[in-house]
Amino acid sequence: MIKLVLTDLDDTLIPAGSDGASERALQAIHALLDQGIRFGPVSGRTPQAMGWMFGGDEACYATGAFVNGQVVRLDGEVIHVEALDTRALERLRQHLDAGSFGAVLTLHDALGDGSATLATAAPSQEDSLRKGTDSYEATVDRVPNRPWVKSNIVCSCDRDHMVALRDQLIDLFPEFDFVFPSAWAPYIDILPKGYSKGSAVRILADRLGISIDEVATFGDSENDLAMLDGFPNSVAVANATPEASAAARWRIGPTSKDAVAQAFEEIAAAAAEGGMPRFMS
Repeated sequence: MIKLVLTDLDDTLIPAGSDGASERALQAIHALLDQGIRFGPVSGRTPQAMGWMFGGDEACYATGAFVNGQVVRLDGEVIHVEALDTRALERLRQHLDAGSFGAVLTLHDALGDGSATLATAAPSQEDSLRKGTDSYEATVDRVPNRPWVKSNIVCSCDRDHMVALRDQLIDLFPEFDFVFPSAWAPYIDILPKGYSKGSAVRILADRLGISIDEVATFGDSENDLAMLDGFPNSVAVANATPEASAAARWRIGPTSKDAVAQAFEEIAAAAAEGGMPRFMS
């Protein structure tokens, strides 16, 4: 029986461009909770972003993993924080400033809350990324020596150049893993080497004393691969990337049709009878 349900948000539970989880999704989450099943988002987004994504319903994100799993919460308590290597971030900042990709490092505070700070000493890079957006509150010309959890690279180049940059960085910065949060967002997420959303799933399962057979994970993109591949009850939506779809054991309908909410309903109904949902058979 499923005892823990974890899902990516953008393009998995919530369609691109939506203003948050649907009413059906919120009701389905509460159906899980009513059956004693823990629920949580596993998102590249920060904890602060969860309020608007779940209509202020704190029960929907009291448990979960944020910043690609680097901040893990259980029942409202932070139980794990995985920080990035500050010195390596500064070397990365210098490399991006010297490059021609139109890419800038961004930083958030220790738990990933608040607006991002641009880390660049190259005014032309800053100007190209600030144009048309007010998402960045401040700029620093070096990475301050303090704990950083959420950091990513914002790109003004096209997707092919983003892929080339990501591949280059993998070779140059062995302290980090670099992943795309979606097939369309102009970001490259930075994770500690070897740490992933899958690491956070295991942390939650261990803390709850359950096996990974009792966890259901949902995703759609590259940064979800680690919580799809190798998990017995991993699920990809129909709009997932080919890699994410291949990594999942089960496949359901598209995000646009509230397929994840329907899956939650089936999990809750099966739990009431002590069994597994139909789509996992």
